[in-house]
Amino acid sequence: QVQLVESGGGLVQAGGSLRLSCAASGRTFSSYAMGWFRQAPGKEREFVAAISWSGGSTYYANSVKGRFTISRDNAKNTVYLQMNSLKPEDTAVYYCAADRRPYTMVLHTTTPNYDYWGQGTQVTVSS
Repeated sequence: QVQLVESGGGLVQAGGSLRLSCAASGRTFSSYAMGWFRQAPGKEREFVAAISWSGGSTYYANSVKGRFTISRDNAKNTVYLQMNSLKPEDTAVYYCAADRRPYTMVLHTTTPNYDYWGQGTQVTVSS
């Protein structure tokens, strides 16, 4: 059984920064691409960023490009999301997820391509 545990969320003023972490266990972490998604109240879960199994490739939603950075440390079985220049519209519950296919060369942006999810961490950006 794979477990993903997010941490690092909180309340921050607009323009501030947060770093989210997602610790994985139960599967060979380094073999799978990872993604971050978010869900605001009343809205669908949306893609934020993804990183390849090796860490060599990343992909971002247009709304966060240039402000957020996804990274991973395979030795620590952890994926990170550094969020800078936060805006009130970034307020949401943030989830990390593991791609269902090992060693995929494609970075997926839709939820059906991910088979394990964390419980989420709340990020609130005040104006």
